[in-house]
Amino acid sequence: MIKHFFSFLFLASVIVVSCALGALFYVTTQPAIDFSVLEHYNPGKPTILLDDTGAEWTRFQLDRREVVSIKKIPDHVIKAFLAAEDWEFFKHAGISWRGIARSIIVNLYHRRRAQGASTITQQLVKLLFFNSEKSFKRKIQEQFIALSVEQQFTKEQILETYLNHVYFGAGIYGVEAASQRFWSKNVRDLSIDQAALLAGIVQAPNRYCPLYNPEQAVQRRTTILNSMAKLKFITEQQYQEARQSSLNITAACDPHSQGPHFKESIRLMLEELIGKQKLYSGGLKIQTTVNVPMQIAAEAAFTTTVKRLRTEITPDIDGALLSIDSQTGAVKALVGGYDFQQSQFNRALKAKRQIGSTFKPVIYAAALQSGKKFTDLEVDEPVIITDNGKAWEPQNFNHEFEGPVTLARALSRSNNIVSIKTLLHAGAESVVSLAKKCGFKGPLYPYPSLALGCVDSTLPEVVSMMNVIAQNGLYVEPYCISWIKDEWGTKIWKHNPVRKRVIRPTVTGQVAKVLTISMERSRTRNPQDWLQCDSLGKTGTTNDARTCWFTGATPSLTTAVYIGCDDNKSLGKAVYAVQTAFPIWKEFNKKAGSLRTHFSYDPSLKEVIVHDQTGEPVSADDPHAIALLVDPATA
Repeated sequence: MIKHFFSFLFLASVIVVSCALGALFYVTTQPAIDFSVLEHYNPGKPTILLDDTGAEWTRFQLDRREVVSIKKIPDHVIKAFLAAEDWEFFKHAGISWRGIARSIIVNLYHRRRAQGASTITQQLVKLLFFNSEKSFKRKIQEQFIALSVEQQFTKEQILETYLNHVYFGAGIYGVEAASQRFWSKNVRDLSIDQAALLAGIVQAPNRYCPLYNPEQAVQRRTTILNSMAKLKFITEQQYQEARQSSLNITAACDPHSQGPHFKESIRLMLEELIGKQKLYSGGLKIQTTVNVPMQIAAEAAFTTTVKRLRTEITPDIDGALLSIDSQTGAVKALVGGYDFQQSQFNRALKAKRQIGSTFKPVIYAAALQSGKKFTDLEVDEPVIITDNGKAWEPQNFNHEFEGPVTLARALSRSNNIVSIKTLLHAGAESVVSLAKKCGFKGPLYPYPSLALGCVDSTLPEVVSMMNVIAQNGLYVEPYCISWIKDEWGTKIWKHNPVRKRVIRPTVTGQVAKVLTISMERSRTRNPQDWLQCDSLGKTGTTNDARTCWFTGATPSLTTAVYIGCDDNKSLGKAVYAVQTAFPIWKEFNKKAGSLRTHFSYDPSLKEVIVHDQTGEPVSADDPHAIALLVDPATA
């Protein structure tokens, strides 16, 4: 046993000595490293994004500033990067043997590559000579070259070159460019918290860049600050002050230009689709779907109303707007929040909110498919629903009951009790199935509470559902990029439209007609302040007015708006969509206009005038008269 042990020890010693001699030979014979390759980089050609008229809307390109001397970079900035990436930088010779050993142990424990061991020198070598490929051979090459770099340059030269060329996401290279982009200041003026934020990005720019994920960026910043405190780079007081500092990011794009949230969402899509190198230096042309006048109108309507609501309701109220071409699904306008400089979170695409009564058109469409008619009567009355021994007593928004009413009146006035009964008649599973066909991703649970919109959804899901109703049962998936051409004009990518019929047009036509009733009431009350075309829509207000929705359509556009606080707190009593989300929708559509004046319905549908409570035929001048479309085949 002892003999075998010494044999193994001798063999291991030979291997170690051989590797050491090999490394020494490599280092002493390696040609001089030339850092000027980074100083004279080729920025390539910018990528041009076009609006829906073919005019330039914005461009994406590499963002590099002049090289900053290490002497002009504050000590706390340097220490932030050392704490984040390589706190033994001034002790090792290019490779951290302790880090390698720790990495091996951690990776073996997790049975995957859970931790790397690259020093700052190795990261610089990768910037100079390698792509993002991960292999054992490349790692060995990287380590040998790192040893050579350490022999030829001082630590200060290595660190200076690294800090001037490290990547921070969004096409930003170097600490000076990042400082200017995030805070419009020079790197010499960065605070401790800002230095920690920059240092935290390097590990995973797409995850920790504050333009993409501000919350994750703050969490990562706290981790770096904690490391700086443990290493005695900062005091406990400095740690506490920096940890509580807000981000105060300026903007990913020009804050005075249109659609900063829209542009940033497209940037992220393109980075995923074609990669950063092509996006920022490939000279591409990209056809987007944005309509600039509509985008300006959307931002004006949204900002004006939210500014008022912040004074009347709560200062942290926010929301989003999404408008699509109803025939193609092309996104024409997108507002992701009130102030991009304060919050880069794109609520128009990422926020999931409970949608309330906005969901009800799906229920009535399912009911019509099961044989119900809008002239059918249902009793609006107190009900108690028992599920697993628990009693639920739903209420209407005004806590009153009307007795027998038509389904048309129930939908047009957003009656909760009748909607619940209608869902139970149609079958909750059938409603869930239809909702998924209309674009809802769920989860959707087949419970009676689904009738009141107890489902969390995004704006694209909600706008897709309403568009199915407005477009005769045709589902079209929203999109914002039409095609991509390379620098020579060759089309290298094209959007593949998703279009499918999910409901019969005779069904959606009847639902759409009912959804015009409340809009006609609004038009009659104020005809001078209304749209010059047909419109349909549905409000939605969740419990305690946590979120207010309005989703509606004209013959050309389908638009959804929600208003609420990011922490989902109540907006207060007596706060409804009609005073929050609806004014935004109306003002936007008044300015956006419509290429078509009237909706088109299936020609087999026939218009009838009935009493909204009894369903009986009446004259058009009856105060309870409503116009419906009926299907003669099911009448």
